Amino acid sequence: MTHSHQRWSRRTFLTAAAAGPFVAAGIRAQRIEPELALTQYHNQAADGSLHRRLVEMWTAVRTESGGRVQTRVLPENNKHPGSDPAVLQMLVSGEIQFFTLMGGILGNIVPAMNVQQVPFAFRTAAAAHRAMDGALGAYLRQEMAARGIVGFPVGAFDNGIRQIGGRTRPVRTPADLAGLRMRVPDGRMFDDMFRALGAEPVTVNSSGIYAALESGTVDAQENPLAYMRSFRHYEVMQYISLTNHMWSGFNLIANQAAWRRLPQDIQALIERHAARAVRLQREDQERANAEARTDLAARGLAFNEVDEAPFRAKLAGVYASWKEMLGTTCWSLLEAEVGRLA
Repeated sequence: MTHSHQRWSRRTFLTAAAAGPFVAAGIRAQRIEPELALTQYHNQAADGSLHRRLVEMWTAVRTESGGRVQTRVLPENNKHPGSDPAVLQMLVSGEIQFFTLMGGILGNIVPAMNVQQVPFAFRTAAAAHRAMDGALGAYLRQEMAARGIVGFPVGAFDNGIRQIGGRTRPVRTPADLAGLRMRVPDGRMFDDMFRALGAEPVTVNSSGIYAALESGTVDAQENPLAYMRSFRHYEVMQYISLTNHMWSGFNLIANQAAWRRLPQDIQALIERHAARAVRLQREDQERANAEARTDLAARGLAFNEVDEAPFRAKLAGVYASWKEMLGTTCWSLLEAEVGRLA
């Protein structure tokens, strides 16, 4: 750094002081700390709540840090052709610093994260939030840390309770799933669940769901209602079955090495604004899923309610195998929140 860069002019100082102490402190911080350029990916649309709240979060971090932290927020994974699994590898390698990802895909690296996708475990999104903010969430953060990934104390953005949407027939009982080609994301829990229920899981990245339904590559998909509406899946579906079979969220995660390089005051600032963004986005998503049901019905999609009991009964073997895979500690923490499953 040159001598001229180190020294403030009297005019610079007086201008900053006149604008207020926070601005003056911000300028001083920029002189002391280098700019931290970060990148945040997520897989949702730019007009969705997750994007809006992430932008607000990082804008607040930038403002309160006096410009020391500047973060690009890139929706729809910046159109990466490899979708979520490829972007997860980018995070692990340190190519990007922040990502939001559902537990079933993160479970490919951190197996315990699959607990978020245990079928028919969380009856409501609010129940899942309590678990993720509590003892189960703390355990999951430990498991992520052991694999070089940082989670956040309040870091589970909401996607919602997942339903089945299809183009060929409604799903009212497990028998209706027999032979149905069901689009699933990359994740073992989805495969195990739908195979046990008689369907044929077909892995398709989130960006390819519309085309897969339109072409007939798959007969049905499963997602929260707001997601189906946001990506216009109603154009290639006729039926929606309210199975409430699974909760999913978007876990805010960071590359561990990149996180550790951040000053502690910046870490605390990010955690505080992340918690605020998560709580606001959860409220947004609850409204969005409720509004989506009304909108999708108005577009002519046929809705039907589902009795969960017959589906749950066919999953006894899945529960037993996943209890063994997740381990006693993880499963006990889950059942402490939702009651006995298997």
